[in-house]
Parts: sequence; structure tokens; C-alpha cells
Amino acid sequence: MYLALLVIFLQCSELYAQGKVFTFNKVEIRVQPSVKVKNGAPMSIICHADISKTNDFQLKHNFTIFKNGKLVFMTISHKEDARYEIPVARSSDTGDYECTVTADGKKGFSNSIYVWVAGMTKPILTADKKEVSEGEVVKLRCELPEEVPPLEFFFRKIKTNSAPKEKRVPEQNQNFSEVEFPVEEGDNILQFDCFGKRQVRSGWESSQHSNSTLVTVKEPFIKPTLITRPSGNITEGDQIEFECSTEVAQMRGIEIILQKNRTILNSVRNEKSLKYSTVAIQEDSGEYLCKVEQGAVSKATKLNVFVSELFPKPTLSASMTKLDESKDLRLSCNINDFQGANFSIVRKSSTGDILLKNSRVLVIKVNVNDTGSYTCKAEVKGIVKESKRVRINVYAPVSKPTLSVVSGSPEVILGKPLQLICHSVMGTPPITFTFYKGNEIKKNVTNNTYAVFLDEDIGLNDNGAYKCDARNNHSSGVKTSNILNVTVIVPIKGASLGSVPYGEVEVGSDTAFLCSVKEGSWPIDFKFFKKTDHEVLLHEVREYSDRTIWHKKTMKRKDTGTYYCMASNRASVDVRSRPITISVILATWQKGIIAAFVLTAIAGVGALALWWFLRKKKKAKGPSMEMSGSALAPNLTNEKLTRQPSDGNYYSGSGYIEDNENHMKSTDESKGPDLESAEVDYTEVEVSSLDPHRAPEQKGTDTVYSEIRKTNNENIWAS
Repeated sequence: MYLALLVIFLQCSELYAQGKVFTFNKVEIRVQPSVKVKNGAPMSIICHADISKTNDFQLKHNFTIFKNGKLVFMTISHKEDARYEIPVARSSDTGDYECTVTADGKKGFSNSIYVWVAGMTKPILTADKKEVSEGEVVKLRCELPEEVPPLEFFFRKIKTNSAPKEKRVPEQNQNFSEVEFPVEEGDNILQFDCFGKRQVRSGWESSQHSNSTLVTVKEPFIKPTLITRPSGNITEGDQIEFECSTEVAQMRGIEIILQKNRTILNSVRNEKSLKYSTVAIQEDSGEYLCKVEQGAVSKATKLNVFVSELFPKPTLSASMTKLDESKDLRLSCNINDFQGANFSIVRKSSTGDILLKNSRVLVIKVNVNDTGSYTCKAEVKGIVKESKRVRINVYAPVSKPTLSVVSGSPEVILGKPLQLICHSVMGTPPITFTFYKGNEIKKNVTNNTYAVFLDEDIGLNDNGAYKCDARNNHSSGVKTSNILNVTVIVPIKGASLGSVPYGEVEVGSDTAFLCSVKEGSWPIDFKFFKKTDHEVLLHEVREYSDRTIWHKKTMKRKDTGTYYCMASNRASVDVRSRPITISVILATWQKGIIAAFVLTAIAGVGALALWWFLRKKKKAKGPSMEMSGSALAPNLTNEKLTRQPSDGNYYSGSGYIEDNENHMKSTDESKGPDLESAEVDYTEVEVSSLDPHRAPEQKGTDTVYSEIRKTNNENIWAS
């Protein structure tokens, strides 16, 4: 029964589930009252799910709202709407909002909507001090409550009758910032404020200005006073006194300085006043500065002083400023519209002034050592004034210049630059040197004693002919060097090697090797090499020619190999020819001897072979006869054959018997040397086969040979 109830329950659940069908039509997000909200106003973010269902059943919706990709709100509801309430909207609520809805495993997504909360909260400014002294600093703090970084803070220092000074401080991780402002001279009552900025999609948005903060400034000392005695109508020679003073609240650390332009004339410490006196001269006219300093506080007072001229500066004149040595120089010193001054003429040097004469006029015969600067001095009532300097140059004449090649040798390689130096041993600088190539001016150089010229345009047809001039301000004029002829060295090009005979050379003969170059300046060093496992120098020679011949005597078989030559000249470039191969072969007479020897050997071998062949043939056709039981023909020429009835063999004459193979054998093979060395003659006989029952009939003819040996005394015949 329980099993039946379980089955019924499962079927009902399945039917119920099949009736719960839904789908998301759309998920949307809205903002109330609008996408642009004023800072501080309420704002609502609404997420709505548009769902279609098969019947009216409840769904549990999971709503999630994101701002700039971060979760800001989440709720679960049976309703199709969810509201994210923001009672007080701030600028930090600006951003992109979107929402998602999840129901029974299905999920819907809304589009993104941008919400802009316009305006920022008002910043709050605080200062660490309300009263400060000059030279101290004021520390300010500006805060933007309820704002979210990144932010930018702007601090302003406001002074009466001057533009505000502003400082900008970016903050990436906090909604406040701190800054320090120094309190400067002249600051009395200071006013500070601040404001903030943040970046939005449309640009930058600024907050209101903060509250103003007032800071009172105290002076540690008053601005100094500067006076002179006498206060006016100061003339050169008068005693002038300066006094600088101030009032201080605390004497410790106070310093007073008197300076003119950038020069400090006097200074005191821990004093209220400073005094300085001097005899006035016209150069004392100008602006004086009295400065009082204490710590970081500095105050100054300026005063202009004018000193009247007692007499003008003297003027020094010279008869001439450039002159030859041993000439007369006249120097004179004058003051316009003034009499009664004491004059002196001096020469300036690195060690001090050299007094030449206490007079208005000086006449001297000059030499080179008198070159220098001269002045004259005038003195009236203890006031000494000096004229402007006059430069006097005394010139010794230049000596005849020498022109040479910097490298030392009057040669230049074609294509390489040529560096020349022109030098004058004597002569007062500056000296002007002029370089010539032929009659063409190439370069002018002004130097002390020498000049260098680089000629980069060296041609094959250049024949040198260089010279140089030297001159200075001496009246003697120009001196010219001797003509320098420079040899142009043409580097070696196109070395080649040949031989006569070429390729093959007979042993014992001579070979001529010819090494030549296409171009190159003489003399030329030729070297001949043979290539083995290392380079072997065979011959070297220097020739005033573009070729050379080397005769190698009595060539041997070991001289076979690869040869090349190398050529060089003063351009110091070795040019190598292509290699040639020489094969040393046998001479004709040597070949003849070898051929004769070979032919002799071949002839000997042929004769031996012929002898052997004839001997073999002789043995094959010797005196053997084939017998078939018939008697020999009675008419054989020069021979008689007798039948022996006892053994059926034929007797073949004295000393010979016939064996079963129809060969004739000697009955006595030891007849002695005379017999064996006897001459052998051959004769041809015919043998017939006889039928015993018929009359003899000739069936054929066989050729047999009978040996006829001749002794020294007689002939042996077969009978």
C-alpha cells in the first residue's frame, strides 16, 4: 500500500512540475527620479524582470545589482521588481549600473545604465596654527567627506592685493590631503581655503570651496633701514659711511649683511646695526642692499648712491699697435680738460704691474719680448684712475718655411691621402701659411709655427710640385718654401704567371717562368713559390720592369706541382697570381730506351712462345703410324717396312719399334749426345689398310712422319 502511495505522489509531482513552465522575456534596470541626480538627493535603482508563465504560480527571484562591476545590492523576492534605495546620493554613487535575475535555475541580464550624481560635498579645511611667525610654515588639511578616491585637492593661500598661490595634490587612496605653506616676509593676515575635483565621464567635476581659515603672522624683526653719511653730494675722494640697522624681538641668530650688486661688503651677527666706510670713487656709485636674516626669515632694504667724478679716467695712446722689432714705440697718457695729475705708464703681466716710467710719455725701441698690454695711471688727491689697456704686438720676420711629408718619405700611394706640414722655425705668431699644388692655392691656415695640409685628391698623373708660403704682420712680406716633388706610387694590379713550355716539361730540360703585372710603380719585387703542404719560396728578384723571367734548369720529376708568383712594390700590397700546374715527364730518348726494352722483351716472349708452339706441334705429328693388320705399301719412298710374323708388329728400321699407340719409339734412348743432337728431317709416307681376303685396295691416305736423324758421319734410315 505504501508503494502505491509513493508512485501516486511521484506522478502527481511530475504533473505539477510539468505545469510550471516560465521564460524570461526581458530584464531591465531603471533609475528614479532620473539618470542625473543632484548630490544629496534620494535615488532608487529598480531591477524589473518581465517573465511569461504557463499558469499563475509563484517564483522565487534572486535579484543582484552591480555598480561598475562590483556587487552593491542583493535580495530574494516573489515579486518581479526589486528596489535599491539610496536616501542621500553622493558623487561616489556615480557609475554604470546593471542587474541580474535568477529563478529556478534560469538567469536574465539587464543592459547597463550610467547614473551621474552631479555635484560634490563641500570640503572641510583645518589649519594646525592660528598664529605663526615669519619663516614658519602653516600645515593645512582638506577633507571631502562621503567622497570616494581618486580625488584631486587644491589649496589656496590668499594675500591682500596679490594673486592667490595654489598647490595641487592628487590622492589615489584617501578622501583627504595635507599640505604646508611657508610664511614669507610681508605676510600679515593670511587666508586659506581648498576645493576638490573628481573625474567623471563628461570630464572633471569640482566641489564648492571650503570654509576660509585665517592665520595671523607675527614679525620677528622689523624691516632694516640703510643710510649714508654724507647723505648726498658725494665726490670722489670723500669719506663715505654706510649704516644698516633694525629692531628685533629676539637678538639670537640675527645677522646683518651689506652688499653691492653680488659683492658682500660687510656683515655682523647678533647686532642691531652694521657700519661700513670707504674713500669714495666713481665706481662706488650704484645700488646697495642691507639684508637682515634670522632663521628662514629675510628682510632687505635698498639704497642708490651716486659718487661725482673728481677727474676723468686717463687715456693711453700708442704710435702704432703692430710694429716690427727694432722700431720705435711712443706711448702717451692724457686727461681731457684736466691738469695737475701725476702720471705713470705700466706694463701688465701675470705677476703684477711693471712700472716703466713716471711720466706722461714713454719712447722705447721694441723687441719681440715687448709684446703685451700697457696702461697709464693718473693720481689726484689719493684717487688713482687707470686707463684702458692697449695691446702692443711686436713682430719678428718669419723664416723661410720648410715643406715636408708628415710620414717622412716624399711618396704617396695612389688613392691614399697625402699629409704635408709647412713649418717656419722663426717668426712671431700668428703666421698665415698658404699651400700650393702647382700654381693652385689649396688652403690657407693661420697658426703659430706650423700648419698641416691634407691632399685627398691624388691622381695618377700628379707630379707633386707642392710648395707653401708663410707670412705674418712683419713688413718683410711673404717667404716661400722650396718645391716638394712627391712621387705617386701605383699599387700592383693583375699579377699573372706563365711558363715555357707550359703544362708538361721533359725531365732534364729547362723551364722559363714569366711573372708579369698589369700596372704598378717600379721597382717591383717578384717572388716565385711552389705549393706543397707549405709555401716554398723558390726565387725572388727586384726588377725595374713590369715583368721578370726565371729560368729553372734541369727539371726533375720531383719538380712536378703547382706554382704561383707574388709581386709587390713600395705600396706594400702583395698581389698573388693564379697558380699553374707543371708536370715533369720522361724525355724522348728515355721513352725510346723503355720502348726498345719493352719491344725486346715482347720479342723474346714471342720467340719463346713460337718455339714452344713448334715443339708441341712436332710432338703431335712425329713418326707414328696407325696399323690395322695390313701390310705397308711396297712402294714407300726411301723406306722399307718388314713384317715380323712372331708379334704382329712392324719393324721400323734399325733402333725403332712401334708401340700400340702407333708411335715410333727409339730402342735405345741413350745413344749419346751425337745422336740426340742430330738434325731431324721429316718425310711424308702413305699407309694403306689391307683386307686379307681381298686384293689390296686403297681406302685412304694417312700422313705420318718419320724422323731422320743425321749424325756427324752418317744418316740413319728406316728400312
